[in-house]
Amino acid sequence: MLYTKGNDALQRENFDYAIDLFGQVLAKEPALYEIRKALRKAQARKSGGGGFFKKMLSTAGSSPLVAKGKLALSKDPAEALHIAEQILNSDPSNAAAHRLVVEAATALEMPRTAALSLEILAGNSPKDRELAIKFANALADSGEIVRAEKILADLYRAFPTDQDLGQALKNISARKTMVKGGYEALADGTGSYRDILKDKEEAVALEQQQRQVKTEDTAERLIQEYEARLKTEPKNLKLLRDLADLYTQKKQFDRALAYYEQIKSSEAGADAGLDRARADTVSRQFDHQISQLDAAAPDYAERTAKLEADKQAFQLAECQKRVERFPTDLQIRFELGQLYFQAGKIGEAIQEFQRAQANPHRKIKAMNYLGQCYARRGMNELATRTFEGAIKEKLIFDDEKKELVYNLGCALEKMGKREEAKQQFETIYGTDSTYRDVAKKMDEYYGQQG
Repeated sequence: MLYTKGNDALQRENFDYAIDLFGQVLAKEPALYEIRKALRKAQARKSGGGGFFKKMLSTAGSSPLVAKGKLALSKDPAEALHIAEQILNSDPSNAAAHRLVVEAATALEMPRTAALSLEILAGNSPKDRELAIKFANALADSGEIVRAEKILADLYRAFPTDQDLGQALKNISARKTMVKGGYEALADGTGSYRDILKDKEEAVALEQQQRQVKTEDTAERLIQEYEARLKTEPKNLKLLRDLADLYTQKKQFDRALAYYEQIKSSEAGADAGLDRARADTVSRQFDHQISQLDAAAPDYAERTAKLEADKQAFQLAECQKRVERFPTDLQIRFELGQLYFQAGKIGEAIQEFQRAQANPHRKIKAMNYLGQCYARRGMNELATRTFEGAIKEKLIFDDEKKELVYNLGCALEKMGKREEAKQQFETIYGTDSTYRDVAKKMDEYYGQQG
C-alpha cells in the first residue's frame, strides 16, 4: 500500500511525500530493491534533474551524518544504510553517502542495492578501475554476469596491462561459465536472474538468499531446497558455492569445506577467489572453536593461544600456496605481506609489500605497511620517505590518510624531530581530535611549552 501511494505521489511530483513513503517501507524491509530504486528516482527528481547518472557527484563528505553512518557500519549496517538515505534525500549526488550505501549494502549482502550506487559512482569516474571492478562484482552477485563481464572487458581493452583488471575479468568470466547451464537467458546481455525466475516464490527465495542475517529456519529451508536441486543438477557450481556459504553460516564447517572441495575438483576450480573463500571458512572454524572454550577453565589461556597460533600458521601456509598458484596476483602478494607483518616476519613482509606496490589499488596501503616495516627495523629515514610518498598519493583526508600522517609523526618522533612530528599530529587534531592519542600528544607538547 505504501509503495502504491509512493508511486502515485511520485507521478504527481509530490517528491517529499514519495520519499517519506518509500523510506517507511525500507526502514522495515531494507532489501526491497524495487522500492529503493523508486526512492533514487524520487531523490533525483526532487533535486531538479532526471539526469541523475550524468550529474557530477557532490564531494561533500564532511556532513556529521556521514561520520555517524561510518560509525554505525561495523555494529549495525542497516542503520548505516538508513543514515546514508537521509543524506541522499537532501543531497542525492553526495559521493560519500553513495560510498556509505555501498559498504552497508555489501555488509548486508544486498548486491543490487550496492550496484545501484556503484553505477552512479563509476559513471562519474569512468577510468577508476577499482570502482569498475566493485561494480562488476556487485552486478555478478545480482545475477547480471553478462553485463558485468562486458563492463570489465571494455575497460580491459583500454588498460590491457592492468593485472587486477585482467584477473577480475577472468573471475567474472569463470562465474559466467559456472552458471551458464540453465541460465541461457543471460546470454543476450539483456536478461537477469529475475527475468528467468519461474515464479514469485522463487523470487522471494532469491531475495532471502541475498540477506546477510538469515534466520535458522530460512537457512535450513534454503539448504534443503539446494540439496534437492543438486540431485538433478550435480554440476551446478553455483549451487555448490551457495551451499558452502550456508553451511559456513550455520557453523557446519566440515560440510561447507566438503562442498568447496567439490568445486575445486571441477574444471572451474582454479580460482583465486574460491581459494580465498575456502581459507576464510577455515579461519572462521578456528574462531568458532575459540568461542566454544570455557573461559573459566584453568587452561583457557593456553588453549586459546594454541588455536590462535594454529589459525595464524594455517592462514600463512594457505596464502603461500595461493602465491605459488597465482604468482602474478598482486592482491594475494599484499595479503601475504599482511600475514607476514602480523607474524612479525618483517623481512618477508617487506619483500611482498614492495611487489604489491605495483598494484595501483593497493599501492598506498602497501606503502603504509612498508613504512611501518622500515620503522620496526629502525630505518626511520626510509620510513618517513615512504610515508611522505604515500601521503602525496592520497588526495582525500580520510581515515587512511590520517593513519599515514600519524605513522609519519611517530617516525619523526623516533628521530627526535619533535617539531616536525608535532606538525603531523596537529594536522590530524585540526580535523579529528579524537583520533588515537593525538589529543594527549598535543596536550603534552603544549604543556611542555607552558
